[in-house]
Amino acid sequence: MTLPLRCPCCGYKTLIERAAYEICPVCFWEDDGQDEAEATEVWGGPNGGLSLAQARENYKAFGASSERRKQFVRPPSAEELL
Repeated sequence: MTLPLRCPCCGYKTLIERAAYEICPVCFWEDDGQDEAEATEVWGGPNGGLSLAQARENYKAFGASSERRKQFVRPPSAEELL
């Protein structure tokens, strides 16, 4: 099954619906609807003290939206890369 929506943090197609508080299994970002326009803002909520921009940097650096979430992530599947 191909999932159509990209995670705003890691960019892989892991979400069925945006802003529905789904947790991306690749980076463990909880999609609360934050997007480019607010990427540097810290919203709190499910992602705590992280901005989307910081979560993206974390994913690039160590493969998870935050250090404490590393144990929950997995590599993207072939379908999620497209």
